[in-house]
This record gives sequence, C-alpha cells and structure tokens, in this order.
Amino acid sequence: MEAFKKGGQLTQNIEQDSLGWKRWYSEEKAENADLPRSARDLNQFQRLFLLRVMRQDRIGAALSQFVIDNLGQDFVEQPPFDMESSLEESTSITPFFFVLFPGVDPTPTIEALGRKLGKTEANGQLLNISMGQGQEKIALNALNKMAKEGGWIMLQNIHLMQAWLKDLERALEVIEEFVHDDFRCFLTSEPPGVMQGKLWDLIPEPILQRCIKVADEAPSDLKSNLRRAYSKFSQENIDACLKPREFKATLFALCFFHSLISGRIKFGAQGWSKKYPFNDGDLTICGQVLKNYLNNAENLGTEVPWPDLRYIFGEIMYGGHITDPWDRRVNNTYLAVLVTPELLVGGALAPGFKSPDAAKLEYSHYVKYIEERFPPEVPQMFGLHPNAEIGFLTNQGISIFKTIADITGGGGGGGSADISASTPLITSYLTALPTNLDMIDIRGRLKEEDYTPFIIVSLQEADRVNALLDQIRSSLLELELGISGALNVTEKMEMLSADLQSNKVNALWAEKAYPSLKALSAWFADLVLRHEQVVEWTAQLKLLKSIWISGLFNSMSFLTSNMQVAARSNSLPLDYMTNRCRFYNTRDLAEITGVPPQGVNVHGLFLEGAGWEDGKGEDEGYITESKMKDLHPTMPVCNIFAVHIDEMDWTAMYHCPVFSTSLRGATFIFVANVRMDPDDNEYRWVLAGAAMLTQAD
Repeated sequence: MEAFKKGGQLTQNIEQDSLGWKRWYSEEKAENADLPRSARDLNQFQRLFLLRVMRQDRIGAALSQFVIDNLGQDFVEQPPFDMESSLEESTSITPFFFVLFPGVDPTPTIEALGRKLGKTEANGQLLNISMGQGQEKIALNALNKMAKEGGWIMLQNIHLMQAWLKDLERALEVIEEFVHDDFRCFLTSEPPGVMQGKLWDLIPEPILQRCIKVADEAPSDLKSNLRRAYSKFSQENIDACLKPREFKATLFALCFFHSLISGRIKFGAQGWSKKYPFNDGDLTICGQVLKNYLNNAENLGTEVPWPDLRYIFGEIMYGGHITDPWDRRVNNTYLAVLVTPELLVGGALAPGFKSPDAAKLEYSHYVKYIEERFPPEVPQMFGLHPNAEIGFLTNQGISIFKTIADITGGGGGGGSADISASTPLITSYLTALPTNLDMIDIRGRLKEEDYTPFIIVSLQEADRVNALLDQIRSSLLELELGISGALNVTEKMEMLSADLQSNKVNALWAEKAYPSLKALSAWFADLVLRHEQVVEWTAQLKLLKSIWISGLFNSMSFLTSNMQVAARSNSLPLDYMTNRCRFYNTRDLAEITGVPPQGVNVHGLFLEGAGWEDGKGEDEGYITESKMKDLHPTMPVCNIFAVHIDEMDWTAMYHCPVFSTSLRGATFIFVANVRMDPDDNEYRWVLAGAAMLTQAD
C-alpha cells in the first residue's frame, strides 16, 4: 500500500513524534481518536492496518464501523429470528436445518408457531423425535406418515446418527413423490467440534443443500440480545396479566437481565468462570412465573412479591444452571439491582438506560424504545470496568484475522518438527534447573516438638518441589538420549520437544505442578523462585517474615495451618475459625522487620476488576476504581490472622474471592475481607468481577 511503502517513514514519524503517538495509543477508543499529524492523511481503510498492528483490542470496533459506513447498519446488527416469515419461504420439500448453539433451542419457537397454525402434538399434527439408538425405523415411519397427512415432524440431534443419515437422505427424496403441501420437516444438529472439521463433514451434503439452514446463534452485543429476548413475548402476554403496569416493567427488566448474563460471557472468567447454557426457555418460563405471581399477588398479601421473584429467577430458573458459588453471587446481584420497586418509577437499568414508564407504553412502544433509546454498549453497562474489555477485544481481533487467513487459504503449514532443534533448550533448562532439596537432612534437624503446622506445610512444599524437579529432569534427559539415538523416540518425547520449541509447559510437568497460565520461560523462572523460597524456609525451619503466597503449591493448606495455630494457642475449635486480612501500606519487604505478632504476613497478591488506594498513616487502604490498562495492580503486604467467626466483622468490607489464576473457578483459595469506602455498596464490586489472584498472567 502506497501510504506505507516509503521505507522507514512510519517508524521515523513515530520516533520524531513519540508523545503524539503515545497519546493516540493510550486512547480508550483509538479507532475514533485523531492520529498524530504525520498520519492524518490515512483513510479509514489504511487506519485499520495501524490498529491491527498497534491496538488489536480496537480492531473489532473499527471493522464494525467500516462495515456500517460502507454497507450499512443491517450488516452488524442481528435482528431476532422470525420463524413465521421463514416458514413462508419454505415448501413441503425444503426441510429446515437448525444448527444448535448453547442457550438456543428452536423447539419452543416451532411449537408456538404450530399451535397458531393448528399443528400440535395433542392433535397428532406435530411429532418431536429425539434421535438415538433404536429410533431409526420410528423416525422414518413417522416421516412418511407426516408427509402423507400434512403434519410437521422434528428430528432432533441428527448428528448423533451419522450412519443413518444416508437413509434419511433417501427418505427425503422418496417423499417428494407424494408429499402433502402442508408438510414441514425440521432437523436439528449441533455444530461440529474442533476435531470434526466442517458441518458438511458431519451431515451429508445433499441434506444440507436441500434444507433452509438456520443458525440462530445468540448475538454477542447487548442491544441485539435485548431485542431478541423481548421478541419472545407479545402484547397477548401483557394482556393476560391482571397487573399490566407491574408486568411490563418487570418483564422488561427480566429481558435486560437475560441479555446481561448472556453477554457477560464474552469477558471470560471475569464475567463467568464457566460457560452456562442460559436459554430462551429460562426467560419464557420466568415470564410465565412473573404473570402467575402478579395475578395471585393479592392472595400473597402484597402488590408485587419482589423477594419471591428474585429467588425463583436467581436460585431456581437461572441459578439451576450455575455450579460456581461466585457466579451464583453475580447472578443474584444482577437481580437484586434490577428487579426492584424502582422499576415502576423509571429506575436506572444501566448507566444511560432507564426503565421506561410502563403505564404509558405498550409492547410495540417497548420495541421502539429498544431501537431508539438504547445507548452505545460499554462494559459499565454490565457493571464491569473498561479494562475487562481489553482481553476480550484482543482475542476477538486475533480470531477475526485467523478466520480471514483460514478462508483465504493463508498460513499453510509444513511437515513434522525436527526434535533435534530443541537440543539448545534442553541444555539451557537442565543447566538452570535447581538441585533437589535434601529431605533426609531437613527432617534430621527436626525434633518431635518442632512439627508445627507451618513446618509441616514447608515439608509438604519441599516434597512437591522435588517431585516436579524429578519429572522435569528425567524427561529432559530422556529426550536428550532420544535425540542422540541412545533411545527410541516416543510420542512423549516428540510432544516435549514441540512444547520446548513453542514455549509451552509440557502436560506431564503441569500434572506435577501448580495452576498457572504462564508460558514456559516465565513458568520456569517462577519455579526457580518457588524453589528458593522453600530452601530458605526449610533452612530456617521457622516461619519467614513474609511468605510469597504465589509461590506455594497449596496455598489453602498454608492458610489452614494459620487457623490451626491460632485455634491451638487460644483453645478454640478449628471448625469455627476464619482468616481475616489486614493490608499494610507497603509493598517493600525491606520495611517488614519480622514475623507479625499474630498470624502470618503474605505478599504476591494481585487485584483484578478493581484498583487499590493505599491508606494514610495507620489507616488501612481500600478497594477503588481500576486505572485504565492496569489490569492486575499489585496488592500491599497482607497480614492474615485467624479469629473466631463470631469476632469477624464485615462492616464496610467486600467479600473478595482469592484465586490462583485468572481462570478462577476451581483455582479458588479463600475469601478475603477487603475494605471498601464506607459509601460503597458491595454490589458494585460483585458485578465488576473484583477478585484477588496469586498470579498475574
């Protein structure tokens, strides 16, 4: 491209106007910001190249705007799927093929349209068959019967019956000779997995060519999600409720809640630690529950049973999918701030988006309200900080260009890797690998009374370090012998060689190690530091002035030992002890003079989803808003001491979960009490996904 052809001109401009380029690079929405003067002649397409290289997190937004400007808004906004209009495009010999996505089930949509047109299971005009072993003949007989009588048939999950699909293909050809005009066939299948290739590798191509393909995947943007959610209801639903004002306001909030929890997944583990199958059925059933409760509100002695509704929606309907307690807390917090009496007086659903006046609006007005009044989507609408979007948008940009490379045939691969290329890496890692700890010597220096809970933990940590070092050393030496020809090269050796060359932690090493998301070089440096801490700990055979909690294989065991020591010294039951945190106003270990009067000092904690404001003097610091692009601020040294649960005070404290890695989930360690500003509400930090990690990625 002419604008970038002149050798070195762009890099020279960046060097000469470093402040201007730094300002542009730091902009939250760099795609809309003014470029430095030397690059202002670049057109919209050329700016995409700059973003691709320098701000991958903004390339998705820039591409969307490029499509809008050149093709129109319709190409970036997904309208809700309309089964009725799709049916008008079909004929008796063109089946529908639905690709199934998490949280999307076409069955209720088809059943609802069938009821409208007189095709129901009750009158025998609608058959729904879930495919599986033994259903082959039943399905073919039902297909022929419905084709003759003009009924509808659904064959669910046909991807499970690949050997039978040739019979289905032939049956669809045969029925063309006698099919009734009213006959319709609906097929559903999950999309192929990563290892299964393309859809036509899973389903015979003639079936796909015959069908109308429907990929009704839940949209990723909040506005489309809300539009889709509200389309599941109608004016008839509103008219069926005896309290239409309350029903309309709460139903709209419920749809917005559904949109939030469906869209939150794109923020990774900070949004949800797992992918939950929230679906349209959850929403429609909750709408039915809402109507029933409001119709019976007088019998319950209340106008609107807000707590009952929140419990049913949060703990039973949507909460029934959620297995992680911290995700359940997020889910219930959304309901606590959305499903409230303020809905009836125009309460805020999100920054810049209020609940409309339900007394004045009908169903069609709500649809118009979504289209005209919905603000531009930002992470704050989910309760998250803009930092939460950076990782998601960067991965989205990488994925976009990987897809472009795939469909254009780019990025072809070569043959098998040369395992001998890993020889320098083997030498490097073996040279840097620490020696094992001498456990016989360490245990020999201990008397029986020395086996305190903290010393036992130090021995456990030493054993774990030794086991990992043994695994690394033996596998590297084995690979070295394989490369030299002294041993036959195995698949295990080839995998290790490939991992070394791609800077990836080997699976066999990871089995013996600790949760970590780091690349091999950083992971190995981390291992060396862990070894150094255990060496120092076992050399002194007493508690260090501060423990690097990130460097423990089992942090939970260490914190349990802290409670054991406190319980024994105070003659208290261990089951009723809990750990309490107090953060110093320093991150410098040199300022820590010795072990604390009670409990233990730990360092190596990071915040995610929030920032930290140090206190003044003896005052403890507190959780605060994140700084832009500071994704994992380092926490001060923390004194953790154990108290009886009756003495634990959570006033102006946030229940902050602590995890080993940013994947969260199963890496949970304990709950820390983190001080908040007295005017803060804990809901703010729950929705922000605020947590502490022992490792920054």
